[in-house]
Amino acid sequence: MHPSYPLNALSFTGIRNGKSQRTFFTRLISGTAAKTLLAATTGLMMGVQAQAGDLAEFEESVSHHTVATSGAEIHYAQKGSGETVLFIHGFPDHWLTWWHQMEGLSSDHRVAAMDMRGFNLSDQPTAPEAYEITKLIADVDAVIQDLGGGPVTLVGHDWGGFVAWNVAMQRPDLVTRLAIVNIPHPWALAQALSSDPAQAEASQYVDFFRSPAAVKAITREQVSAWVTDPDFAIRHDQAMERSNLDAMLNYYRVLYPQRPYSPYETPALKITAPTLVAFGMQDPYLLVSGLNSTWDYVDAPVTLSVWPDAGHFAQHDQPERLTRVLRDWIAAN
Repeated sequence: MHPSYPLNALSFTGIRNGKSQRTFFTRLISGTAAKTLLAATTGLMMGVQAQAGDLAEFEESVSHHTVATSGAEIHYAQKGSGETVLFIHGFPDHWLTWWHQMEGLSSDHRVAAMDMRGFNLSDQPTAPEAYEITKLIADVDAVIQDLGGGPVTLVGHDWGGFVAWNVAMQRPDLVTRLAIVNIPHPWALAQALSSDPAQAEASQYVDFFRSPAAVKAITREQVSAWVTDPDFAIRHDQAMERSNLDAMLNYYRVLYPQRPYSPYETPALKITAPTLVAFGMQDPYLLVSGLNSTWDYVDAPVTLSVWPDAGHFAQHDQPERLTRVLRDWIAAN
């Protein structure tokens, strides 16, 4: 069993020989822009491939729901019974990214995963103001209320993790436990961008994502290039076809820290829920240095589980490990 340790201790396992795969953004964009996109177009070839029958069986086992919230309808899928665990995906992704973890926890939990606004089966407003953090928190609240009310164990990856951090800060009544996959606390990220040149360099792709050229230059094949499992890839391609790239990029336009980078001046609200951060060290976008001050933002037990053999999409690179870590951590907290 892969261990995880409290506070600032890190848990490590052996490094596998994962090789990076660069996608074909550079065929469309040359020079500085191509270099800027390098971090955003690197996928790690280390995911555990699903059996097609297992994935199809899981899809048949969930029920689908839609709930109205602040100017949008939000889709989510759920199965099981017991204490609720709600999963939130990141970019570019959709609810099914969590299927391994949902299946693994559904024997004694009610598990649910939502499509964030802009993605897949949820509404896709294109106005930037539709992606203000208050509206994204309201989306999560609406799903939780539709599931019977909180508090819940909230799990988020990438932008879903950004939203989950903010839900735990601003709506502690909704969160009994907080689990984050591969994104530092938003205040820690702002600090890292302003003080760590490596993190600022790793975030250069955001400048392109915010540019008017991005919507036309980025293809569906490119937003699916990180997927290594062929059966999940079919579903992911379909989800990205249903999604709106212009809407999805609003997360970067509205919520990512702006240049010139500087720490946030307003102090962060302390998180009062036990917090787990699982982090793949081979993430080329969000660096592990951003975890250094995690415990400064949480007034509750903090567990960091850092994996040298996983990348940005740790829920795919090490699905069974993440499920075990979540199950053990939930039981202990």
